[in-house]
Amino acid sequence: MSDNDYVLAIDQGTTSTRAIIFDHSGSIVATGQKEHEQIFPRAGWVEHDPAEIWENTREVIGQALSRADITRHNIKAVGITNQRETAVVWDKTTGKAVYNAIVWQDTRTQPIVDRLAADGGVERFKPIVGLPLATYFSGTKVVWILENVEGAREKAEAGDLLFGTTDTWVLWNLTGGTDGGVHVTDVTNASRTLFMDLETLQWRDDILEAFDVPKSMLPEIKSSSEVYGTVEASSLLREVPIAGILGDQQAATFGQAAFDQGESKNTYGTGNFLIFNTGEEIVHSKNGLLTTLGYKLGDAAPHYALEGSIAVTGSLIQWLRDNLGMIGSAPEVEELAKTVEDNGGVYFVPAFSGLFAPYWRSDARGALVGLTRYVNKGHIARAALEATAFQTREVLDAVNADSGVDLTELKVDGGMTANDALMQFQADILDVPVVRPVVAETTALGAAYAAGLAVGFWETLDDLRANWQEDKRWTPNIDADERDRTLRLWKKAVTKTFDWVDDDVN
Repeated sequence: MSDNDYVLAIDQGTTSTRAIIFDHSGSIVATGQKEHEQIFPRAGWVEHDPAEIWENTREVIGQALSRADITRHNIKAVGITNQRETAVVWDKTTGKAVYNAIVWQDTRTQPIVDRLAADGGVERFKPIVGLPLATYFSGTKVVWILENVEGAREKAEAGDLLFGTTDTWVLWNLTGGTDGGVHVTDVTNASRTLFMDLETLQWRDDILEAFDVPKSMLPEIKSSSEVYGTVEASSLLREVPIAGILGDQQAATFGQAAFDQGESKNTYGTGNFLIFNTGEEIVHSKNGLLTTLGYKLGDAAPHYALEGSIAVTGSLIQWLRDNLGMIGSAPEVEELAKTVEDNGGVYFVPAFSGLFAPYWRSDARGALVGLTRYVNKGHIARAALEATAFQTREVLDAVNADSGVDLTELKVDGGMTANDALMQFQADILDVPVVRPVVAETTALGAAYAAGLAVGFWETLDDLRANWQEDKRWTPNIDADERDRTLRLWKKAVTKTFDWVDDDVN
């Protein structure tokens, strides 16, 4: 390995696709990024155009290589990370999606969830797959496409349709698409479908039968770190091995070097996701968390995790910007929040897609409570930021209860960690220090690490641990009585969102 050797990570996220080139120290060399359209056909529906995502992927690879002034010969491996539960179904003969990608936030499949839950409840498959029946996961999205897109069921039964989360869609196209594309996913993404057995790491035939999804549609399940194939000949990365796949939250955990039992991280993105590594043990939550795959390196034993998933955090700030026009850019929310000393008694529960962990209430919808004539834009901005911290506190409480060991500090990453006011309030409301690493792009870094390990770019996990460096630490600075008071009011506000959705309400 020379100083001119690198690993490239493709981060196919909810709002954009990025290509980031890392050197051996885990530092960023160059980045390419392009946003894709957020499509909202109806209330509760969220879609992406798979063709746009693929085109953007090709473009950002070119951007990153150009900005680094290197070629494919300098790239030793490609890793992929992705928005995990977003479902794509495409025709393997034409390479075209039969419908837009249905995004993880989408709630249209609630009738399918209710139908499946009629026999055994929402936890019907949870002992096997670690997940409750919910609109969040990709399995019900596949069912919706098969039942609502004309001709899809017939093509699927004939073996002509393929399903994948966006890692699989990108990999299939990168490796040739209709001309020999590799149809594979990794264990972390497979564990978010509702179809994979946590113990065997294989698709469950009886669950597929219950969902009425043909097994021929599904990708082969592989580890998170191995060579799946090489980039096809017409690409700027031709012949480079694609050697790592991790769902975005597992990738961020890996990028934070949280490899061992008891280690954790919290990612602040479109939503928030706290992952707690349970090692080689499958732990079934009693407090509203998900049991999921953490990672699997080649032939080594899999590592499992508990996860607290929060649907709306960063996307609430986008909503203030795009839907209300309250701010011109996301960073402005911090300045607006600083114009007031506190939230003015306002609490904002952003249950736009229902409530995820620890409540799992699909009948909830967003609520802004505590309004008086005193309240202004600053209070609402502050309440929006505080909502992220309050939701994280509730998830961390659930992790502590399930693990039996209280976390003593929280490693954080993602775009919102640049917001000092939020991070300080997070430390205050958690009553533990909050720590941000030097490289905050841990999602892409985790995918790069998985790919680099597979080809020997990095030799051991100790090499990766040595790369981790602390950038900033926030320590609690709030009176205990004030913390308890605000938490009590937050929990009261959350209850106001329950039972909103009736049969005739979206």
